[in-house]
Amino acid sequence: MSGWDAGDIGDQSGRVAVVTGANSGIGLVAARELAKAGATVVIAARSEEKARGAVEEIASAAPDAKTETGILDLADLASVSAFADKVKADHPKLDLLINNAGVMMTPKSQTKDGFELQFGTNHLGHFALTDHLLDAVRAAGGGRVVTVSSLEHKPGRIDFDDMDLAEGYGSRSAYQRSKLSNALFGIELDRRLRAAGSDVKSVLAHPGYSNTNLQSSGPTGIMNQAFKLLNPLFAQSPDRGALPTLYAAVASDVEGGDFIGPDGIGEMRGHPKKVRATALAQNATIGAKLWEISEEMTGVSFGLPEPAAA
Repeated sequence: MSGWDAGDIGDQSGRVAVVTGANSGIGLVAARELAKAGATVVIAARSEEKARGAVEEIASAAPDAKTETGILDLADLASVSAFADKVKADHPKLDLLINNAGVMMTPKSQTKDGFELQFGTNHLGHFALTDHLLDAVRAAGGGRVVTVSSLEHKPGRIDFDDMDLAEGYGSRSAYQRSKLSNALFGIELDRRLRAAGSDVKSVLAHPGYSNTNLQSSGPTGIMNQAFKLLNPLFAQSPDRGALPTLYAAVASDVEGGDFIGPDGIGEMRGHPKKVRATALAQNATIGAKLWEISEEMTGVSFGLPEPAAA
């Protein structure tokens, strides 16, 4: 995979992809490149205006691109369900679900359903969306679910006795918890798909250190100023940051449970390669516990068998 870039994606004609947060940053690049390669791409964004803006930008790069729009607020489980219903009505077979959208290092807040905002949006919203769309991904044959985590998953921790972070809120530690949850979910989903004998692949990706609107729209105070200073010096472009996601989505050598990130020093930048999640993210006991709690919190049930104990 050395030197792999968007020119290596290959023909995606006839395939259907949903990309969350596809109106900006890495999501927009991923949607654009998949559409350029011939896929029909559903642009999931929080407003029609944002989604239409992405469609117009993609059309300027690929006039023949096949794109659709969908309104999705991951911080509102009713919106997640309504979006999924529309996708399934339009596309009973879905080749690719890219769980990309997120919020980063925000002040303490809650989702519409009362969950801590970063955990609720980045993890629980995508957890519920994946459940709602999994039958369509199964129906496609050889479909993939790509969940975008972060290098920030590495210091992440979860206190199952304080899911609301009532004992103290830190915007960065809350973000790290949400990204660890993404990694735990992607790996546990792979375990359960394998136990079910499914050909669907659950794959993880992270963009390294990439310059996107997440750093300007979420963090406040010192972190906001730090990103303004450091991004121009060290961060790679969204075009490069999207490569691990795209590789995870289309590359033929990707297996369920793989984690794709940049190949540079510290996985900060570079071309995509297979990397490793932390031992905590791979812990099957914690993965199963998070799965159980996530089903309780969202009210969904995947109906996938628990994997056999190692």
